[in-house]
Amino acid sequence: MEMVNDIAIQVGMILFTVLMFLYMNDVPRKITDKIRLRLNRGNLAAKRHFVHGAQLLAQAGSPNTPSSKVLSLAKTAAEEADKALSLDPKDAASHILKALALDLQGFRTSALDSYDAALSPLAVKSLSDDERSDALIKRAQLKIGLDKAGRVDSAVADLVEAVRVRSENYRAYCLLGECYETKEMKEEATKAYQEAVRIQPDSSLARDALDRLISR
Repeated sequence: MEMVNDIAIQVGMILFTVLMFLYMNDVPRKITDKIRLRLNRGNLAAKRHFVHGAQLLAQAGSPNTPSSKVLSLAKTAAEEADKALSLDPKDAASHILKALALDLQGFRTSALDSYDAALSPLAVKSLSDDERSDALIKRAQLKIGLDKAGRVDSAVADLVEAVRVRSENYRAYCLLGECYETKEMKEEATKAYQEAVRIQPDSSLARDALDRLISR
């Protein structure tokens, strides 16, 4: 019981810092909410590894952390995520933690693999529809960043699924518009940006994109 209390105290001390880091790195709010919930239940040992990994990742992303230490902290965070997953392989949150740590190290392909694992049949059941939609967007962003043949088509598939799961998704429509522009699919891009404007009328990004498409 004393060990449980100690962990609870650790969680309370670092949770705010961890969640702020994840938010700043564009991790969807619903997923950070899920992480908070996971900290209150489940495998105790897996929880400890996850908490430690999240703390290390927060340190790695802090502007106060010397650049010489960032990669080492991110690497150790990924190792802690692996330890958590060895105990609870169905935990999508730990897969996402690993993806963030790998991405911070510049290992985008490996980070993509971790998002694949989070969205696999083994783990995806632990995500709500909103969380699944957000994870699909993050995976699509990585695919777009890799800029390899076939990645854009795959990103489009993720984004189409993301808006199917949650239709009122501004970010997904903006990214979808960008992908369609890359593929020179003007009509589809226009429709995607129009949906983005419908959801967020004051969006300069989507409105500028529509103006750009109209002027062509």
